[in-house]
Amino acid sequence: MGEFKRGRDARTGQIITVKEANRRPANTVVETYKTGKNGPKN
Repeated sequence: MGEFKRGRDARTGQIITVKEANRRPANTVVETYKTGKNGPKN
């Protein structure tokens, strides 16, 4: 259980790496999501 980050392309909605998202801040969002014992909650 914990919190993790993932990048998402704002135009296409595809998940990308956080490194790539930080490189393209105008087109991306870095999301923080929590995990439970059965996987991601969102």
